[in-house]
Amino acid sequence: MLAAVLAGVAAVLVLSVVVGVVRPRRYTTVEQFYLAARAVPPWSNGAAISSEYTSAAACLGLAGLIATHGSQMLWYPVGAAAGFVVLLALVVAPLRRSGTYTLSDFAQWRFGSSGLRRLTTCTVLAIGLVYLVAQFHAAGVVLRLLTGLPAWCGWLAVAVPAVGIALAGGMRSVTRVQATQFWLKLVVFTGCALVLWCTWRCLAAPEPLRIPGFAGPYERAGTLAGAGDPSLPGILTVLLASALGTMGLPHIVVRVYANPDGRSARRSIVVAQVLLGVFFLIPPLYGILGRVHVPGAHSDEVVLLLPSTMMPGAVGDVLTGLLAAGAFAAFLATSCGVLVAVGGAVSSCVSRVSVTSFRVAVAVVAAAGLGAAALTSPGSSVMLVLVGFSLSAATFCPLLVLGIWWRRLTAAGVVAGLLTGGGLTAVLVYADLVGLKAGLAAAYPAAFTVPSAFVAMVVTSLVTRGRVPGNVDALMARMHWPEDRSSRQDARSSF
Repeated sequence: MLAAVLAGVAAVLVLSVVVGVVRPRRYTTVEQFYLAARAVPPWSNGAAISSEYTSAAACLGLAGLIATHGSQMLWYPVGAAAGFVVLLALVVAPLRRSGTYTLSDFAQWRFGSSGLRRLTTCTVLAIGLVYLVAQFHAAGVVLRLLTGLPAWCGWLAVAVPAVGIALAGGMRSVTRVQATQFWLKLVVFTGCALVLWCTWRCLAAPEPLRIPGFAGPYERAGTLAGAGDPSLPGILTVLLASALGTMGLPHIVVRVYANPDGRSARRSIVVAQVLLGVFFLIPPLYGILGRVHVPGAHSDEVVLLLPSTMMPGAVGDVLTGLLAAGAFAAFLATSCGVLVAVGGAVSSCVSRVSVTSFRVAVAVVAAAGLGAAALTSPGSSVMLVLVGFSLSAATFCPLLVLGIWWRRLTAAGVVAGLLTGGGLTAVLVYADLVGLKAGLAAAYPAAFTVPSAFVAMVVTSLVTRGRVPGNVDALMARMHWPEDRSSRQDARSSF
């Protein structure tokens, strides 16, 4: 098995580096480097969005939760579908017309506040680091389980290629890698699932493997941010966080600007919805098989334990190697997207915008992610990703919805909302982690933090109504007029 796993992981890493690094296009401006010259076609952009979204949580963690908690977890993909519907209906077109290309840019363009820009960038960094840590820890769990190598080898196996791809060609290189990896993941996970399913249903499979407790030191008892809670409040909390948090994920939002125009951007979201709908048919198969054959396994290990359990021998080893390759494709695709999105936001905030500053920011963000992984304990990838969703839903969802659709929103209101939503989410997640008694709020944070953030933004804006930007009518018109009537001037010139 060791040889098959290492061969599969190495093949994915080499393929990704070749696709992303060989013959990168030379760009003359940082905007072209960061947004691939706004020339990504809808199918490629949709595949890249789908690849970013199908991270460790979707490829491994969801199947593990289904195996552990049963059919209630089948509702989780509905949150992803709802999130892209909300994004398409409320955000894509107006945000694309604004002409900004990071959430930090949008905040300063809409409200004219450099302080708000810095706060927005800090929030982008926090969400990005949560996502990176989830991918790094999942890679460490996979490599340690299948090869016995220390967890930090898995972290570096994802971080180093991701940084190299992002530095080589920016968004264009990352898009090519992500689109390629999505089709790889779809083929690998679908093919292996069908083989295992047919083995179970059509052939005499070995007796299920009974594992006492959990299959390693990684599983954390209980739930986090509602993930893993099979009760109705838990499921509704996850659906709320997923549906409202999708629009604020930095690596998803930046994709709106990589298309030539708003129409292409909307088509990209529709393509992503279709592709994700196909992909999310696969985790339930692994979840059912895991519930039968590897009960009690760590949620991120269920998928990878199935081949050797159901088909011992060479065939099982080959399938395990293929699944490990697909898993690393998921880790790498999401990590690349997060590094580009967060690196662009950080570089545009702390220094003069240039390709060099962007590359430095990417390297710094990757180092920060590795440091955070070293200082934290591994947990379920779904739980870690749901923390990112909850934080996004409680901060950027109110900012985008109110900033796009309510002219009376002020910079002070946004600051109050970001601090309320982000601060409450951090406090409640920490309370849940350390076992403090914080009642229902700690168990279901999104249900409390999202309304609190909206209320804080609205009330503070009404109190500070005199601080509404003087050019708000022109800004709202730019976002809501048809594109052929909107100003073509770069929004950054109005800063």
